[in-house]
Amino acid sequence: MSLLSIQGVWKNYHDHSVLRGIDLEVAPHEVVCLIGASGSGKSTLLRCVNLLESIDDGAVYLDGTEITDVRTDPDDVRKRIGMVFQSYNLFPHMTVLENVTLAPRKVHKTPAAKAEAEAMELLARFGLEGKAKEYPDRLSGGQQQRVAVVRSLATQPRLLLLDEVTSALDPTLVMEVLGVIRELKAAGMTMIIATHEMGFARDIADTVCFLEGGVLLEHGPPEQIFTAPENPRTREFLRRVLESGRL
Repeated sequence: MSLLSIQGVWKNYHDHSVLRGIDLEVAPHEVVCLIGASGSGKSTLLRCVNLLESIDDGAVYLDGTEITDVRTDPDDVRKRIGMVFQSYNLFPHMTVLENVTLAPRKVHKTPAAKAEAEAMELLARFGLEGKAKEYPDRLSGGQQQRVAVVRSLATQPRLLLLDEVTSALDPTLVMEVLGVIRELKAAGMTMIIATHEMGFARDIADTVCFLEGGVLLEHGPPEQIFTAPENPRTREFLRRVLESGRL
């Protein structure tokens, strides 16, 4: 059974449809990369899955239960879905350790000592144990993004959503964060990743989805999408990517 099932999802802003009948199945431990030009609907799709945006038609199921039902408590859903944004969104007045333990303590009611011990294990796993008492503005962009990933993992989510997590980083820091995502894949984390890093998508994804104008035009294994795409719009997009040197 799919861990996540997106069925006929539409999202409108006024008279403009930003998602148009999206269908997607995500299996446990699968990594799905969403590719496409800016404005194609990648980020909106992630926000709809995490219930940060309401949908206008269709349904989203997590572990077989519809989470887009109006009776669903979004906070309960977000206990099982982690999300990492491109702008880090760390609380600047909290230390790294306080940022990471906030949700386990406040939402999951984990005792403080247990939450801190688990947070320190995660920070050590990603080379951040020495930064636990630092404030975000004392960290590099790459370190802040790694903390944002750790914060999402602290709630032990079933699914992790990553929205252009390298786009705000200096190029020298991009590989630092991509290395963290590779480690998560190796550990079996189910992920949906919106990315402009085509080489990374080709390397890490089990499934690549090409979106244009809110439509999922094509999806399949990375070797198919990147070497023999069937849709002419996919071919045109990848041609432009190649010309820009991004693949």
